[in-house]
Formats: sequence, structure tokens, C-alpha cells
Amino acid sequence: MKTCRALFCALFLISFSSFSFAADLVVIGHPSASSLSKSQVADIYLGKTRSGALYDLPEGSDLYALFYEQATGRNVSQVKSTWARIVFSGQAQAPSQLNDSNAVRSAVAENPNAIGYIEKSAVDDSVKVLLELN
Repeated sequence: MKTCRALFCALFLISFSSFSFAADLVVIGHPSASSLSKSQVADIYLGKTRSGALYDLPEGSDLYALFYEQATGRNVSQVKSTWARIVFSGQAQAPSQLNDSNAVRSAVAENPNAIGYIEKSAVDDSVKVLLELN
């Protein structure tokens, strides 16, 4: 009986912990870039609209999954499938994955045609917030 209670508690905590992660994400661009709508961001990050350089956070990160759910309404598996089809057909290249928000911010700041996403708390004057996600 104690084993069942311990297992139940562990499962409860694991399932509850997925709801405890929340971050305010923003789509960023070069300071000279124009703001974007959520549908424009979705089209860009799903390969429907061509854009300049696209930057992603690492695929295994919580922020990667959160971004795609908030920006496109799709889960990681759906996004991977979409990009596999696009890349295989030669229509476009998938976004470049960088190690962390600092790397994305730096890459976007250096390229006037780049777009990326990071935590709102990581924004500085080197980039412009193009869209806030919730």
C-alpha cells in the first residue's frame, strides 16, 4: 500500500511539474525590423513564408516546445514533421538551433534579416521585440 501511495505521489508531482514551467517568450529581430503578428510568426516558423535567418533554441529545451505551442499551435512532433517535409523537398532550410537565449540574441543583433525567440527577461537594447507571446 505504501508503494502505491509513493507511486501515486510521484506521478502527481511529475504531471503537476509540467504546468509549473512558464516563461514569457518574445520574438526578436534587429532594432530596424518591423513588428510581426502571431500569424506572420507562425507562417515564418512553419516555413510557409520565407524570411531571413531563423534561429531556434535547442530542440530538447522546454522553451522550444513552449514557443512552438504558443506561436504555431503545434507540438514538437508536428513541427519536426513539417520541417522534415520542407527540407526534403528543398523548399527551405530549418531554423538554426543555437545553445541558449544569449546566443540567439547575439545572432539576431548582428543580422538585420534575422528572427529568433528568447525569454523576455533576456532582451536588451541590441534587439527589438517584434511580438510578445503568452
